Amino acid sequence: MKSIFTTTLLVATASLSSAFAPMSSSSSSSCTTTAAITTTQLNGSIQFVRGLEEKCIPNVKLTRAKDGSSGIATFLFDNPNVFDASTAKEGDVTGMFMVDEEGEISTTDVNARFSNGKPQAIESTYVMTSPEQWDRFMRFMESYGESNGLGFKAAA
Repeated sequence: MKSIFTTTLLVATASLSSAFAPMSSSSSSSCTTTAAITTTQLNGSIQFVRGLEEKCIPNVKLTRAKDGSSGIATFLFDNPNVFDASTAKEGDVTGMFMVDEEGEISTTDVNARFSNGKPQAIESTYVMTSPEQWDRFMRFMESYGESNGLGFKAAA
């Protein structure tokens, strides 16, 4: 798996747009949570409320400047568990926190999508302004992706 990711990482740096998406045959982006999928801080986790791990696996779209100087990662979570009534007591959404063995990456660009007055999805954007931030983000996504069944797909 390591060599496959290294190969796709090179593709990612050359392309303008690419994505991490669940590696299932289903094209639906609906969140499905199973007991078999668990992550820890060592494997990478995403949190909207500090200490409360998000179980919903997002679709992630990446764009990068041709010169590699900047990039944007857009996360889409359909029906995330942070909207569950049982998690409401844990606290308010204050950002998106990507936590792994190296530390934490965060963004406050987090927006909820509503349908008929009920929250349905979260879209979050992480902006990278340097090649070092891009590399750090890709290390996080490698760890998170391996733990949660995400695969990398370069734009065609």
